[in-house]
Amino acid sequence: MSDLFDKCRTDGGYFGGFRVRKDTYFSQPVLEGRVGARMKFQGKDVVVWAINNYLGIAGRPELTTAASAALAAHGPSAPMGSRLLTGNSEAHIELERRFASFCGKPSSIVFNYGYLGVLGTVSALVGRDDVVVIDSLSHASMIDATVLASAGRRFRPYKHNDMDDLESHLRAARKDRKGGILVITEGVFGMKGNLANLPEICRLKEKYGARLFVDDAHGFGVMGRNGQGTGEHLGVQAGIDLYFGTFAKAFAAIGGVTAGESDVVEWVRYNARTNVFAKALPLVYVKTVEKALSIVESEPQLRERMWSIARRLQSGLVNLGFDIGDTESPITPVYVIAGDEKTAMSMIVMLREQFGVFVSAVTYPVVPRGVILFRMIPTAAHSEEDVDLTVSAFGKMRDALKLDLSTRPSRKNR
Repeated sequence: MSDLFDKCRTDGGYFGGFRVRKDTYFSQPVLEGRVGARMKFQGKDVVVWAINNYLGIAGRPELTTAASAALAAHGPSAPMGSRLLTGNSEAHIELERRFASFCGKPSSIVFNYGYLGVLGTVSALVGRDDVVVIDSLSHASMIDATVLASAGRRFRPYKHNDMDDLESHLRAARKDRKGGILVITEGVFGMKGNLANLPEICRLKEKYGARLFVDDAHGFGVMGRNGQGTGEHLGVQAGIDLYFGTFAKAFAAIGGVTAGESDVVEWVRYNARTNVFAKALPLVYVKTVEKALSIVESEPQLRERMWSIARRLQSGLVNLGFDIGDTESPITPVYVIAGDEKTAMSMIVMLREQFGVFVSAVTYPVVPRGVILFRMIPTAAHSEEDVDLTVSAFGKMRDALKLDLSTRPSRKNR
């Protein structure tokens, strides 16, 4: 017999070593100052490449003005209650109308958090006899939504972006199923920066009578000529049955939205436990997101600027010999042979302390053993000077640590 809390006094669990050491450098670091390309870390000025502020609007005064006006008019908590009871408002309804139009769908529903939006949407639609077929590299919220909806029953993960494997799973699911089939994928994959093969996925889901849910957290407001996402970018937005975007990245706020056919959205509205049993998104965020949407729609130059910065950063790193994998988005992963976690941490310290470049990194099991992945997010707020300083820092780190850049670790154990 053991006590439930015994595990809490060990170094087990996620990031156990950091938790035991009460680390605030590699995990839970504190960045200070207004969100932007340059902030302070432990009292030092740093160029920040770790925040998903793609369009650089987090510091825009219009958002602060909108939030301040909402606070003055409604306070921090209104409306009180669930949307289905006392938490609805004309502002929520109008925001959903605008997002439906933006996403090219008849209807939409707003959620308090992106994570809760994914959980609520998928679990509301997938029942006992339905089957989920999900890209194996999907975000944790999508995995959790699948497990929750499947209630312990078997679901079908397919090899990342492998259309032959997807078709194999769809063929088997159609043969064995009693209910419907839902294919789940990201639009832009948040770690690798590559895109789902949405044209082929749309073709296959039609062939096998499935439906498609796309979580486009990193493409929403970012990809496509109008910022409408990866579906627009690839010309298949109409083929996506349920399109999901979060407000926590390009829209610099909080919350999320699912867009789709009106009857499907209304089913989700009345059956998503994360909507039915949750307080409505406060009006201070509704009004802030509304203003952010106006900026996203009216200022395409922000996306042009973001792409310019991304291309400069990516080409600079490639010219130094670094492996950035197969990214097709602003997300810039830098794969380096690191050997062990200690080496990886020393690289992070060198970049932050010696060169004033703040990056975050992941190791196994997110990437293969012996590889470190620096995931960098270029934004419209970064300058050419920021890029050049950072590329120079990576070059100096390469030389100081005598890094082996002769192989492509992004392809290791694929």
